[in-house]
Amino acid sequence: MSRLRILLLGPNCNPEEVCIPFVTYSHAAALAQLHDVTLVAREAVEGPLRRANPPFRAIEVVRTPRLDRSFDWCFRRICRSNYDSQLRTALGYPFSIAFEWQAWRQLRHRIFAGEFDVVLRLVPMSPVLPSPFAFFLRKGPIPFVIGPLNGGLPWPPGFTQLDRQREWIAGMRNAYRFLPFARSTYRHAAAIIAASSQTYSEFAAYCEKVFFVPEPGIGRSLCCADSRGSEPDAKLELIFVGGLVPRKACDLALRAAAPLLRSGTARFTVIGDGPERSRLEQLVKSLGIEKSVSFSGWVDHTEVLSRLRRADVIVFPSLRDNGAGVVFEALGSGAVPAVADFGGPGDMLRPEVGYKVPITNESGVLAEMEKVLANLAGNRDLLNRLRQQGMSYARECLTWDAKAQATTQVLDWAVRRGAKPDFPPPKMLHVKHAS
Repeated sequence: MSRLRILLLGPNCNPEEVCIPFVTYSHAAALAQLHDVTLVAREAVEGPLRRANPPFRAIEVVRTPRLDRSFDWCFRRICRSNYDSQLRTALGYPFSIAFEWQAWRQLRHRIFAGEFDVVLRLVPMSPVLPSPFAFFLRKGPIPFVIGPLNGGLPWPPGFTQLDRQREWIAGMRNAYRFLPFARSTYRHAAAIIAASSQTYSEFAAYCEKVFFVPEPGIGRSLCCADSRGSEPDAKLELIFVGGLVPRKACDLALRAAAPLLRSGTARFTVIGDGPERSRLEQLVKSLGIEKSVSFSGWVDHTEVLSRLRRADVIVFPSLRDNGAGVVFEALGSGAVPAVADFGGPGDMLRPEVGYKVPITNESGVLAEMEKVLANLAGNRDLLNRLRQQGMSYARECLTWDAKAQATTQVLDWAVRRGAKPDFPPPKMLHVKHAS
């Protein structure tokens, strides 16, 4: 199959950051190994992109300095520099539209001149931020594809952690359907890529053109041979990686591990920081496990991967997590995941590589997570088997290369060069669609 000429909208793709900027950059770079990719990005990320010497055919920079300064001011003053805020997503709507409008002005003549085969919008990943490009291209000359999209997880009841973090704006999420371009984006898109079962279910009205491709991925170099020892009497090395915010539920991880930590059969490392840290440190003291728990704060990505390679189990009971790239990294590094069966972690974890605890209520999740950790502490053979199976799964299915190949199948179908791929979500949810 010949290489596609892809015009890729990735305003915030950034190889020097973490989370979505890094995820989308890695996806774009993997696609550029297979196709001729022209990346359209904001001026703010031009430096990091060029320093990375990426494999793109070209980088097209959209310069909107006044808008960039306005957004930065809103982020600092209104969102208080909180990247985890849903208000930040809502405030991003006019800036996202303005970026794509300017990108269209810069590139429309080249599009109509036949320089590209398809437009793919990677960023923003939120379904509530629509794309004018779908409307502009509704009559051609090339198809528009959007995704992977992720978001829209409900707030499950029965958890004090979520009650502490839920924002007032969460109840207004469905109002995005009435914003300009919201309906035309998905009506005119040739294909919609959903990165979670929840997001897939939101587009039930477009089921004939929706495909599941997960949000995160890992570099193939991460999937190295396991170098851990296998001493039967070694302590169980537990780890949590993530922002210390209520919805990540690090407190549940610590409480579930407390019996093992008090008995001296396990150690627990917490990597991350945030507003919950002081409360978590007090919890550790009240549980009497301070000698077995270490708080490392934020460390660089290389160090995170090094710690994961030394860990036995990543305890990640996040109650509302769309992507969970750290679970992918844990699998590739040989740390067995124990996660809450909801959102991204629940979608991607298979029974033969880790544990998914059903979302019931706080006490139910805590009891089940405690059983999982006790089982792994008492059965090293099971732990090692899950570890090896998880690393194989990561090598075969979770790399950026694998993600780029899956995206390629969707793009080939959209431009009528290939058969329609069969990419259903891991869970078939039945959610009433609001058209």
